[in-house]
Amino acid sequence: MKTTHPAAHLSQEIVKTIRDSAFAAERLGKIHPDQLAIVYEQKWFKLLVPAVYSGIEKSLPELVRLEESISWANGSLGWVVTLCCGAGWFGGFIAKELAAEIFGSMDVCLAGSGAATGEAVIIPTGYKISGKWKYASGAHHATHFTANCIIKNGDENVLNEGGSPLILPFIFERSKVKILPAWKYTGMVATGSDAFEVQDLEVGHSHCFKIDPNAAIVNTPLYQYPFLQLAETTLTANISGMAIHFMDLCRDIFAEKQEQEKLSLPQKNLIKMLLAKQQNKIDKARKSFYQAVDQSWVTLPASDVVDNKTMEAVSKTSRILAKTAREGVDQLYPYCGLIAANTESEINQVWRDIHTASQHSLLTFL
Repeated sequence: MKTTHPAAHLSQEIVKTIRDSAFAAERLGKIHPDQLAIVYEQKWFKLLVPAVYSGIEKSLPELVRLEESISWANGSLGWVVTLCCGAGWFGGFIAKELAAEIFGSMDVCLAGSGAATGEAVIIPTGYKISGKWKYASGAHHATHFTANCIIKNGDENVLNEGGSPLILPFIFERSKVKILPAWKYTGMVATGSDAFEVQDLEVGHSHCFKIDPNAAIVNTPLYQYPFLQLAETTLTANISGMAIHFMDLCRDIFAEKQEQEKLSLPQKNLIKMLLAKQQNKIDKARKSFYQAVDQSWVTLPASDVVDNKTMEAVSKTSRILAKTAREGVDQLYPYCGLIAANTESEINQVWRDIHTASQHSLLTFL
């Protein structure tokens, strides 16, 4: 597949609707209803849900390009779609009857957390769960929540073969969850990434699942793809999309500066060349990233085992692209003027979003 500008994957009408409601979404602290209507119409929350459960089951190369485009349109919306459709990928590992029930709804949306800050005590009918989890993007639109728990037998931890505590993910209905205000950060304001908790919630055995290719219920390539690289690629695509949006806005701002008499010709040439340099850098990083992603997708079904070298390339190019995007924005920001510091400007919103999203620990180090 080709590497094109993110605008190629969304209609102008969709982009306009998403951006026109971006600041209203920040005031709401969650995805705006006009944006959400697009998500449901396009079935974006079902992008990784198995086809057998009426999902899209989109290939990874197509997925990351679309997610980059949505984040290019708006960072908060792209992040929510990525995290919530990413949780939909768990449908490939959840017991069939329960999965069919959950994903049969048109407005299904899974939010959750990968932090193991809950406990699941074994009981005769399944498990009793208590815990509190932070940063569940899309929590206010979720129909279900997923959460990692430490498995306990009475007061004792159940251990893995290596002797460490056994941690498994669970899924439960929105009606069983209490959402707690927790998102107090400068960017990604409309993601609604609040905390949630449950207390003494009893669930059946089918509500527990295992994320492992050998434990996949749906036997298609998407659910054989390693979870780590799936997370790395999709989060990177978001950061890349935001950075490209920022550079697009810089192009317009810098074009205006070319007409300003207060800037000397060398200064005008400097910002022009700087923008071109950063655009070339991110284009090069995107090309390597997409080549690695595409190759990994081709390689996976052709082999009985995961090709570690191929997956290492995916991880490396993901981190390089995230770093290139973040650093490119920082190089350009000082030349944008006070408009970039105005919290009511589009470019400031994008700047806040990328500097918040890029704090995700998965992509911090090369």
